[in-house]
Amino acid sequence: MRVTIAGAGAVGRSIAAELLDFGHQVMLIERDPKQLDPHVVEGAEWVLADACELASLEEAGLEASDVVIAATGDDKVNLVVSLLAKTEFAVRRVVARVNDPRNEWLFTEAWGVDVAVSTPRVLAAMVEEAAFVGDLVRLMTLRQGQANLVEVTLPADTPLAGRPVRQLRLPTDAALVTILRGGRVIVPQGDDSLEGGDELLFVASAEVEPDVRAALDARQS
Repeated sequence: MRVTIAGAGAVGRSIAAELLDFGHQVMLIERDPKQLDPHVVEGAEWVLADACELASLEEAGLEASDVVIAATGDDKVNLVVSLLAKTEFAVRRVVARVNDPRNEWLFTEAWGVDVAVSTPRVLAAMVEEAAFVGDLVRLMTLRQGQANLVEVTLPADTPLAGRPVRQLRLPTDAALVTILRGGRVIVPQGDDSLEGGDELLFVASAEVEPDVRAALDARQS
């Protein structure tokens, strides 16, 4: 997969290194010459250009990208890059970094954003996950708010222990997609049993999150 990253700061370089490790092709676009250091991420293609300029993106061949990641520290820049990638180059998948949570409402399909990643929101979710076992934690918003990736860690003494997944009475607009158990990643089947300490990952619309909570309350089963 070919991925273009706008912004070669610490975040952009880290993302590039991870993607290269997974075998993807990566191009970094950076407008600040001081940030241009190909030796930092040697496997990436480096381009000195302003990712907000249409001509620069055309010269860089953005239309060949499968994914564009707008990872600069400026929300305005990330929105412009996202819009150009989607509307001018028909990039299939656009991921944008949200720096200021107050701007999160702008990062929608109208601006070409498929997935908005808010660093403060993710950090807050990680704190909640660590602190509140048994509570539903929203990790990420998907598809412009149509659904969320949510997580719940079952308490060690959960009454659900030993019950098969098929007994969970999940609402229509929710699905259990993964069970994390120790070092294992389990794709849940109907007969798989739940255990205390399991981390359950669901995709659910915001409207049915209370119903997901209720389904995990064995006292109501």
